Amino acid sequence: MSDDTSTAAPENLEPADPPRAGAWAAVRPLLLRLHFYAGVLVAPFIAVAALTGLVYVWTPQIERALYADLLTVEPGPAAVPLADQVATAADALPGATVVAVRPAHGPGDTTRVLADAEGLAASHRLAAFVDPHTGEVVGESTSYGSSASLPVRSWLATFHRTLHLGEAGRLYSELAATWVWVVALGGAALWIGRRRRARAVRRVLLPDPSASGRARTLSWHGAVGVWALAGVLLLSATGLTWSRFAGENIGELRQAWGWTSPTLATPAPSDHGDHGGHAGHGDHAGHGVDADAVLAAARDAGISGPVEVTLPVEEGAAYTVRGTDDRWPAHKDAVAVDAATGEVVEELRFADQPLPAKFATWGIAFHMGLLFGVANQVLLTVVALAVLGLVVWGYRMWWLRRPARAGAWAVGRPAVRGAWWALPWWGRAAVVAAALALGWLLPLFAASLAAFVLVDLALAARARRRAAP
Repeated sequence: MSDDTSTAAPENLEPADPPRAGAWAAVRPLLLRLHFYAGVLVAPFIAVAALTGLVYVWTPQIERALYADLLTVEPGPAAVPLADQVATAADALPGATVVAVRPAHGPGDTTRVLADAEGLAASHRLAAFVDPHTGEVVGESTSYGSSASLPVRSWLATFHRTLHLGEAGRLYSELAATWVWVVALGGAALWIGRRRRARAVRRVLLPDPSASGRARTLSWHGAVGVWALAGVLLLSATGLTWSRFAGENIGELRQAWGWTSPTLATPAPSDHGDHGGHAGHGDHAGHGVDADAVLAAARDAGISGPVEVTLPVEEGAAYTVRGTDDRWPAHKDAVAVDAATGEVVEELRFADQPLPAKFATWGIAFHMGLLFGVANQVLLTVVALAVLGLVVWGYRMWWLRRPARAGAWAVGRPAVRGAWWALPWWGRAAVVAAALALGWLLPLFAASLAAFVLVDLALAARARRRAAP
């Protein structure tokens, strides 16, 4: 929101900074006006994203509680062979094609067998949950995406991403992710620039306990904004990778610069006779290896933690085994295992990926609240609550800036106009160049910025007409 302190209520003000010359004095009014308009008009989208994200971040615990009958069983002393578990699940899913299995990882966990079937939405699969100690199917559900989310979790994920409004809803989240970093960086610059005096560090990082009225609100708004800045920027950057327009441009740049995560290059189907197909269905005696041998080979190759075993899609093709531990992506290695011999024929190690690809993986896991488990969830909860507080404080400051004799529906004045023409020529050139570059990378940012400018011009024209004799 606006950092302008002009108001008809002097008791709500903290002392204004002394005038300063130089580049900052020229840039500050433009930042102030941009921060004001972006804050007032985009803050509702940011608040909705923060609220829905706040709920989504705790979905692992919600899922575990709601689907306890599918995800957990009584621990037992022994386990049924994985191939038999897959065969039992396949019998329980008639008309579906088993494509992968996630073996039980810890005591009391079930094995999850995943299958493709007609009529499912994109990225959805059927899932049968098997007691690894008895081999019995304990229930069925649908599973979504690479995280294998169950229905409530996938519903909340879509709610956060699109509000279940399809492409129109997807634009809401992109608008929030596009502008939140602009609002955050601009606000931090305004706040730090304002506090360039004695005891600067304390004044930047902590609210002023002696302030009152609007100055007190501004003090909390600025200090909390600085603390939340790093988390907000990371959430914005990772959120944009899922967006409709910016996500495509970012993907193209990553591809061009070699920053994408490599995929496991599975070998062509081998020519060892009739041993392929969907291993684990109980028909592999003498026809190659089954899922148990594949999993053992992957473990011997260093694949640790929870895994997903993908079954061959054609005869003679290889199995793939990949780590699924999002709490520590360094464990997300993958191997291809020959369906005939059980030998590891290809490896993909997380450690060998390009550093930008690693950062992207870590960042996305952080955005989803999965990195390091509960610690990540608590941190995201704090950031989401901070963002909601910033929105409330921002609107409160806007309200407190109303004229002293304002009517019931009056609102605060925006920052003063003329900031653009106060910039030196090189400053205007730099702003235009930055806007064009960002407009190409973030098309929704360009469109909404143009809308802000048009609104501002319309308001200025109206003000001139009213002022005319």
